[in-house]
Amino acid sequence: MKKIGYILAAFLVFGFTFISCNKNDDPTPTTSGFDKPINDFIWKGMNSWYNWQPNVPDLANTKDDDQNAYNTFLNGTANPEDFFYSLLFEEGTIDRFSWIVDDFEALNRQFQGISKTFGFRLQAVKISTSGDIIFYVRYVAPNSPAEIAGIKRGDIINALDGVILTESNYNATSGKLSNETVTLSFVSESGGILTPVEDKTITAVQLSEDPVHFQKVFNDINGKKVGYLVYNGFRSSYNDELNTAFAFFKNEGIDELVLDLRLNGGGSVETSAYLASMIDAVAGTEIFAKLTFNAKHTNQSGSYTFKNTLNVYDANGTKTGEQAINRLTNINQLYVLTSGSTASASEMIINGLKPFMPVKVIGTTTYGKNVGSITLYDSPSSDFTDEDSANSAHLYAMQPIVFQIFNKDGESDYTNGFTPDIEVKEFQYWNAILPFGDENEVVLKAALDDIRGISAKQEKASSKFSEIKEIEVSKLEKRFDKEMYINNEFFNQ
Repeated sequence: MKKIGYILAAFLVFGFTFISCNKNDDPTPTTSGFDKPINDFIWKGMNSWYNWQPNVPDLANTKDDDQNAYNTFLNGTANPEDFFYSLLFEEGTIDRFSWIVDDFEALNRQFQGISKTFGFRLQAVKISTSGDIIFYVRYVAPNSPAEIAGIKRGDIINALDGVILTESNYNATSGKLSNETVTLSFVSESGGILTPVEDKTITAVQLSEDPVHFQKVFNDINGKKVGYLVYNGFRSSYNDELNTAFAFFKNEGIDELVLDLRLNGGGSVETSAYLASMIDAVAGTEIFAKLTFNAKHTNQSGSYTFKNTLNVYDANGTKTGEQAINRLTNINQLYVLTSGSTASASEMIINGLKPFMPVKVIGTTTYGKNVGSITLYDSPSSDFTDEDSANSAHLYAMQPIVFQIFNKDGESDYTNGFTPDIEVKEFQYWNAILPFGDENEVVLKAALDDIRGISAKQEKASSKFSEIKEIEVSKLEKRFDKEMYINNEFFNQ
């Protein structure tokens, strides 16, 4: 069976045929005159596809005209990762997203939500002026080591491998969560005092997580039926589970939908377009999103429409069939619960649906990613898009930003994230986190209160702690957590 590769993207387009149109169509080059063939692949792939290629002097089209000078340039950086990052346009400010891997086979597994994990998501909070830090558990995956150990959403952790978390040791100590095994020290809080409860040691395992985490219908919220869905990742191998959730909502005849994307950093944008189609049947087959590539690939620019059918895939990403999409007809506005982890395909849902219905954002500001990247392999004959013809001497692949996404009205102005219409800071309630679906869970309650017609206001949880401050946890997230993909065969059909 032909192995399926994937393209990381902020949006999927159907109906375009890939046309190679530059000097990278030549057969795999010889390495005579230089000893860094991986760097050669990196430069040529970036020269062809990178969104900001004209802005980077070292990616100028004339850079390889003088072969000797070009060879010297390639040989000047020993490490392929260092060479790749040296070519980014204002890395960390303009380009915050491009990256490179040395094992694309492992990456392919992540595309389907398969990774080695403890099966939980944590949020760090500073709780005192003296620098004390805790983690609270945001999410636990079913059948994961965390769930088997009895860990639940809302549990509080103050030490890893016996080291109590503080502001001064946070970076080093939190790194223990990257180990295969870790011992977690759990505490309870009462009256401003943390009391040790127990220690639990867990070991990471290979796990495939169903992103359709929780669904519920509230039968009488101001006389309305309200559907609530916790959706944690746009994974194409779970398209049928997502469609089943909307069959449930459709059969229940819901009048409002609360979509919880607080933990959703992206995934398959084919799936994100399917989700948009499930939410809004009234949109028919209108344009959901548009994208633009650089000047060398304008033939790839185009639009994506709402759909009536979806593709079903197995765990390997192989298409196994199609299903009619369960599209809702009664939803006149959408509530989206957000956090700083809400990114990419999740933000595309917000931006793409805004021309069709009011979208009310509740929580905290989203991540802010309106550009997409594709997986490039060392396969110059395909302009670096075909995994099957990749150089077998290595497994390097890269994900440079190659396009920007827009909604039907040409809007794409959310690089700083979407600011919430109703701000609710979950971390302020770190010692009182409730299960998903509890009507009093602070962020969900804000949405339900708005439906009830109750004016929402941010109320700080009662606390005897001297300072409550959210701590950045991006280092604890996998690079893939804020990426999106489409089937690589799209470019080679």
